Amino acid sequence: MQGPAIFLASDVHLGVASSDTEQAFLSWLEYCGTQASQVVINGDLFDFWFEYKSVIPRGHTRVLGALSALVDSNIPVAMMGGNHDWWGGDYLRDEIGVEFHQEPTTMDLNGWTTLLAHGDGLGSGDLGYRVLRLVLRGSLTRFAFRWLHPDLGAWIARKVSKTPVHPHGPTGKHEARSKFLEEWAVSQLEASPELDIVALGHTHIPVLKEVFPGRHYLNTGDWLVNQSYAVLREDEGPRLLDWRDGSGSEPDR
Repeated sequence: MQGPAIFLASDVHLGVASSDTEQAFLSWLEYCGTQASQVVINGDLFDFWFEYKSVIPRGHTRVLGALSALVDSNIPVAMMGGNHDWWGGDYLRDEIGVEFHQEPTTMDLNGWTTLLAHGDGLGSGDLGYRVLRLVLRGSLTRFAFRWLHPDLGAWIARKVSKTPVHPHGPTGKHEARSKFLEEWAVSQLEASPELDIVALGHTHIPVLKEVFPGRHYLNTGDWLVNQSYAVLREDEGPRLLDWRDGSGSEPDR
């Protein structure tokens, strides 16, 4: 009999994702409610998320309700802020009940010591983005943005988002980012022998690679194109799966 399962996903980009994709992800969450002991969402659940003092972005009520239902049924949900939804906060923590992280963190996931990070801003490359990231996440920027009307704030976010509305698979930029982050993950595994898994998202390209015996680089890909996710059990190695046929089959890669 298989042991408890931890389910991981990333890069759903609600707000840009089609209604079919959002419904598929909702079905996956409901499936997690019957199979998972914990759910981990590794960044960019939303294409834009910002918590004003008394306002939250409109939409995705059923997904938020499904997350809350998981927590209420004693299935913990951990969420990493990505480059599109790092500005989460008290609403997600207190109202929905998720464990919300804004920085890379090391977690024990069914006995696997896992470094969990979304993937943006890691390593030494892309200096321009790294500087912009510091500005966008600064307390002064957040304070100023909070005083914008929410409709204006959402409009600005849509303008600066580069997530394609109708994606057709990875571009050269995605592939270069995927290669860079895989190299970064390998360096973390080399530098920290206590790590069993480095789990990232951000690239939109699913990867599961055994770098050293029993030690893996995992990228959960995305839901815009791949509808990919991972399962971790104590009694077997990590698995990278495909939800597109509704049965959690092994992806053809």
